[in-house]
Amino acid sequence: MKQNLVVIGNGMAGMRTVEEVLAAAPERYQITVFGAEPYGNYNRIMLSSVLAGDKAIDDIFINNRQWYAEHNITLHAGADKTVVRIDRKHRKVYAQDGTVAVYDRLLIATGSKAAIADVPGNTLTGVISFREIFDVHKMLDYANSHRHAVVVGGGLLGLEAANGLRQRGMDVTVIHNNAVLLNRQLDSHAAKMLQAALEQRGLKFKMAAKMSRLSGDALGHINAVHCQDGSTLACDLLVMAVGVRPNMALAQQAGLYCEQGIVVNDTLQTYDPRIYAVGECIQHRGDTFGLVAPLFAQAKVCANHLSAHGVANYLRLPTATQLKVTGIQLFSVGDFMGDEHTQSLCFTDTALGVYKKIVLKADRLVGAVLYGDTTDGHWYQTLLEQQVPIAAMRDRLVFGQAFV
Repeated sequence: MKQNLVVIGNGMAGMRTVEEVLAAAPERYQITVFGAEPYGNYNRIMLSSVLAGDKAIDDIFINNRQWYAEHNITLHAGADKTVVRIDRKHRKVYAQDGTVAVYDRLLIATGSKAAIADVPGNTLTGVISFREIFDVHKMLDYANSHRHAVVVGGGLLGLEAANGLRQRGMDVTVIHNNAVLLNRQLDSHAAKMLQAALEQRGLKFKMAAKMSRLSGDALGHINAVHCQDGSTLACDLLVMAVGVRPNMALAQQAGLYCEQGIVVNDTLQTYDPRIYAVGECIQHRGDTFGLVAPLFAQAKVCANHLSAHGVANYLRLPTATQLKVTGIQLFSVGDFMGDEHTQSLCFTDTALGVYKKIVLKADRLVGAVLYGDTTDGHWYQTLLEQQVPIAAMRDRLVFGQAFV
């Protein structure tokens, strides 16, 4: 007799786990999935491509509703299907509309919530985050009827949102609280090259800046952003892209142990052995997650244990970064800043707009930043992950695999 696997969260991490379970043990579970959005599973990281006009909404769906039916998966999708309570004693979950599902194994994949900057006026109409298909539709509506957009946050998501809105014809200013764009992914040299390229595309930047307040019109709609340096920006649409926070409230209500996220062990198991968790909602060995590569690695390990194979452990590897802006190539991985114990090798070709930096420590590659030419990115990542000795190719390493 099949066991009941209930999945809370219809996003990329949860559904990748389901796909892995179906591949490894297709007859083991009767699967039920709850999702807060009224769709099948889609590729959230491609939302910026939809905003920019490079993709259509239909292009980013991974599993449509027919796929669930073909795999005999019960899908409860929509705001009223949001799970509001987990009853661990009786092994049941309850949705907002009263739908109940019984589980033998439960997978929590509730993802994360967009952080909203704590600034007066942040509840005005026209202040949004960038996380879901709903947000993209709203941004496209504004692009058709308004002119001035401000994006808060010069990280990956913020720059992709800003580029998309600019592509749609809006006048866009990015406010970043650091002097360096993508300061978690790039060094200052690569970041300056990126900023110059984006400025050529029409984006404006206000760097090392912070907002003091947001003001609105008589109808409560945002019309200006006021900064701490006394300057004011006209604003019809403000997009918050200042990070995410693990969505762990449901797990906390159920009494599961949480810190920064839902705490899991190396098998992605929570402190309740019947309950697993994957994705942006978890904390593993002190780390939380925001990029897709580690989520898929978690899915594979979690499915291994849900399938009763029970041999895999999750190990976090350095995650590479790439920006989804057409025509701009950048890549970074590992410790690309270095310290007094490392050596950095750099190569710059100003005419071609190429910059490469690799960081070495004790005959090993520990980090890399590439801008303008990312051909060797995955090769550098392999050298790093596999801790390949590089002494024999040290002098040629920065030029790439073809010269080694």
